[in-house]
Amino acid sequence: MSKSAGLIPTPLVGAGDIPFLSCIVAKGLEFCCLNLNWKLLVTIFRVFKMKSLLLSLFVALVVGSSLSAEKPNVLFIFADDQCYETIGALGHTDIDTPNLDRLANQGTAFTHTYNMGGWHGAICVASRTMINTGRFLWRARDLEPNLAQEISNDRMWSQLMRNAGYETFFTGKWHVKADTGAIFDHVSHVRPGMPGPVFYPEAYGRPIEGQPDPWSPTDPKFEGFWAGGKHWSEVVADNAENFMNITSESDKPFFMYLAFNAPHDPRQAPQEYLDRYPLDRIKVPENFAPEYPYSKGANAAEIRDEVLAPYPRTEYAVKVHRREYYAIITHMDDQIGRILDALEASGKADNTYIFFTADHGLAVGHHGFIGKQNMYEHSLRTPLLVMGPNIPEGKRIDTPVYLQDVMATSLELASVPQPEYVEFKSLLPLIEGKRNEQYDYIYGAYEPDSQRAFIARGFKMIYYPRIDTYRLYNLDTDPMEMNDLAGDPKYEGTLMTLKSEFAWFKGRMADPL
Repeated sequence: MSKSAGLIPTPLVGAGDIPFLSCIVAKGLEFCCLNLNWKLLVTIFRVFKMKSLLLSLFVALVVGSSLSAEKPNVLFIFADDQCYETIGALGHTDIDTPNLDRLANQGTAFTHTYNMGGWHGAICVASRTMINTGRFLWRARDLEPNLAQEISNDRMWSQLMRNAGYETFFTGKWHVKADTGAIFDHVSHVRPGMPGPVFYPEAYGRPIEGQPDPWSPTDPKFEGFWAGGKHWSEVVADNAENFMNITSESDKPFFMYLAFNAPHDPRQAPQEYLDRYPLDRIKVPENFAPEYPYSKGANAAEIRDEVLAPYPRTEYAVKVHRREYYAIITHMDDQIGRILDALEASGKADNTYIFFTADHGLAVGHHGFIGKQNMYEHSLRTPLLVMGPNIPEGKRIDTPVYLQDVMATSLELASVPQPEYVEFKSLLPLIEGKRNEQYDYIYGAYEPDSQRAFIARGFKMIYYPRIDTYRLYNLDTDPMEMNDLAGDPKYEGTLMTLKSEFAWFKGRMADPL
């Protein structure tokens, strides 16, 4: 039986029934508009001989339905531990990322995208809590124990989108203290912070040149990404394809949050991807160092990430780790290609904004670090690619932004007034050329009292409170941060100014230091 059967009463009615009838007709019109049942609309007009009042109602409903249908879809693709330099199209690294290159070349790339850091070693927890709540670092930390209250008040990112009429989807790494089932309409394969088990001895303190490597990134006996019988990145793409099938049959706009665990360690990928990266293709970072001179003062020496490779660092060990890093990124890129193809097949690509970023960067051999618990560019900065209607193709924006600005941008696209508690800013004014700056300062922190970064006017100050040590870099002339200017008398005034500004600014950030 048709869904419309029995909706319209057959007996004719008198003029005295019009107020009651208007309500029924309005509901009938709404149903027809949403289901595009034009024959039934004609019947309504003929039976009730609608005039100006009901005609106005009809027009309003049609226009309202049309505006709702025109809301753009938002596809958010989130990587884990991916450094800004690992997009082939951006020219920093010899790496194969054809699908991310597609986003970079057909959309806009933000080249200086930062994460604010974290309150403990799992930097991803802070990054993901910030993007889902809209709060800056320390306010997000203070909010974390009370996210249930945020959910009850409909304040989480996905809830704001859902309340704006979006059908919401989630799969992959979450790592936020909130129930995805309570804030998304469709949820599949919610993953933990990293593929487990967390500690498999063979993966640590390796490799040592000239000795057999106890670890194999392709061996499923080590579980990790292979747990469950299928690589977790492939499962994300499987779920995305299923989501696209669901949304292709829906009239509602979608908000899709697809979160890869890749390229977080254990950096596992099929052999064919490792074969693309023989060691003679891998370059050691220009700022490679056997050991970071202030790693103990920075409280980073014994972090789990840092003991993945042996001390002191060797070029051989860094090459092996980078080989595995590039391989899992290229494997993830292929899964992103599947997602983009599924979007095209859904028929909704032309009205979809795609955002790709990561929760933070990763060192993998820069400055003597392997992990991300530091304040250098390789660990604070992530890729950020945006593609969609009216987004300039091939554009590069060097203005410093935060990756969490994606949240505020999606709200603007969804015509959601930005709540006062959302501290991040929309990227659209930068993309549209309406402004050139996003923030007066870029701020970074690790733990309440371990490390700070403060960037202004092209200079970066790094501070280690536990050992009262400063470092200073000119990011414009020294992007690899190899020339510490903190002891140079010529830059004494620059350093003093940054110290003074930081002392004031940390109050605005609710910094516990």
